[in-house]
Amino acid sequence: MAAVMTEYLVEVAKAARSAGHGGKQAIYQQACQELNISLATLHRKLNEVAAVKKSRKQRRDAGQSALSREEALMISGVMMESRRGNDKRLMSLSDALTALRSNNLVRAEHVDEESGEVRLLSESAVHRALRRYGLHPEQLSQPDPHTSLRSLHPNHVWQIDASLCVLYYLKPQAAQANGLHIMDQGEFYKNKPKNLARVMADRVWSYEITDHASGWIYVEYVMGAESGQNFTQVLINAMQERGGADVLHGVPKILYMDPGSANTSAMALNLCKSLGIEAIAHAPGNARATGQVENARNIIEKKFEAGLRFRPVADLSELNALAARWRAVFNAQQVHRRHGKSRSAQWLTIREDQLVKAPSVEVCRELAVATPEERKVTPGLKISFHGDEYCVGEVPNVLVGQKLLVTRNPWREDAAQVVIRGDDGHETFYLVPRVVKDELGFDTTAPVLGEGYGRLADTGAQKAKQAIEQVMTSTETPAQAEAVRKSKSTPLQGRLDPYKPLDDARLPDYMPRRGREHHLQAPTVVAQPLTHLQAAKVLRKQLGDHWQPEHFAWLQRSYPQGIPEDQLAKVAEQLRTPRPALKVVGGND
Repeated sequence: MAAVMTEYLVEVAKAARSAGHGGKQAIYQQACQELNISLATLHRKLNEVAAVKKSRKQRRDAGQSALSREEALMISGVMMESRRGNDKRLMSLSDALTALRSNNLVRAEHVDEESGEVRLLSESAVHRALRRYGLHPEQLSQPDPHTSLRSLHPNHVWQIDASLCVLYYLKPQAAQANGLHIMDQGEFYKNKPKNLARVMADRVWSYEITDHASGWIYVEYVMGAESGQNFTQVLINAMQERGGADVLHGVPKILYMDPGSANTSAMALNLCKSLGIEAIAHAPGNARATGQVENARNIIEKKFEAGLRFRPVADLSELNALAARWRAVFNAQQVHRRHGKSRSAQWLTIREDQLVKAPSVEVCRELAVATPEERKVTPGLKISFHGDEYCVGEVPNVLVGQKLLVTRNPWREDAAQVVIRGDDGHETFYLVPRVVKDELGFDTTAPVLGEGYGRLADTGAQKAKQAIEQVMTSTETPAQAEAVRKSKSTPLQGRLDPYKPLDDARLPDYMPRRGREHHLQAPTVVAQPLTHLQAAKVLRKQLGDHWQPEHFAWLQRSYPQGIPEDQLAKVAEQLRTPRPALKVVGGND
């Protein structure tokens, strides 16, 4: 604005301030005519002059709102719940207020201090209140604050992620010269699902790996889908020493990834367990946790994949060969903003003790498919695994009969490794040596019979039994405990009375319960009479020398139907008397 114009506007502003009530409008109209501008333009130019602005007196109720926080929470909640997956709101503030007031869920009103009238709060007042409370959906939709994490050195932490390459897919026709093509947006989009389904199995996926400390980017392309097999293949290839400017290699200490099913598959986790890699998956929906590898995908799209439109490739191997050349050049030349060096230069600062060389591809693949297996500990503190025996005597707190998880060790052919999970959930691997046997099948480390009697170290169970034995015998040494046992002494020196709780029990005095008599009718028992021979045997024993041969004939005459057992005593008494006095006691004649 010219100096002359500024000076004139200042004079107009002073005149307007000094004018009485209703006199400002005339001054503004005169200025508009002289400057040949509209009234709105004049006010806009006056506002540009600092001297014109007059501070307004702050209202007494500034910073206050008639809308309570509870009602603000309800209004904000309804608006937040109506969002779609892309964070686009479907319900406006006006609609939310109308619906909530209609359902008597909020009042959103205030009382006029002068008239005492209850009035509804305007939409703008509610809007200001939401912002004052920090509850407006725009405020709540902002990203949550996060903490930046650091790594200690190259190969300390790797991040890995898989991405679907929307632009490229492999044509199944072998006759075509260029197998990889860019997906035309007009042919492949959501309204043409059949076209997408036709090429779904042939679409190209990329796996990106970044070294957190140096920012080194490794990219490799696969076919099909995000799977445990593809994940494992790319991780194994990235750990191999490839030579040249493709410097990233070795076994990382930590592998940070998303919680996808492919990344947490048994194959990938078994590989990490065997190599001693701590696999960490971030919380679902928190892609920012692996933001470095997400940013690597953007770099790859802009700096590598963008050129494929002008330099087509025929197949997947050619694409990966071109990607290997690109990543070698990019990591060697592009300076990283955080550490101010190229990614390759920073990665090469890794020390010898920090670089763990990876096993061969063949060994890594075997580790990836081999699930740790359970093996039972024998009394010789050994386990059988893949046709060999391994000594587990050095594993802490190992017990006979315990089942251990065993897998192959990638660096030693003469040992396996036992997986022990601690109370904190962390897994520890213990090397267990393979038992070497002689031509007779004996353990070469076993003592020779007659020359020595080597004894295995006491296990935890043995030590616990010894301690219990000393407590039960009230002794201090194993020898004393053994002597007490031989003396047949009572455990705990008789200090334990297992039935004392019966004497200490205090039972209530129960009141007797009234009942009724059982109307029992005793059954009539009819016994079969003894035969003459059975009765004669019993009577002969009872009478002794008084038994006479003619007594048997007398029994047959007197009791032709047999002799009742309950009358034997009377019959014996009758037979002891002289013969003339013999009478029939219970006969039938």
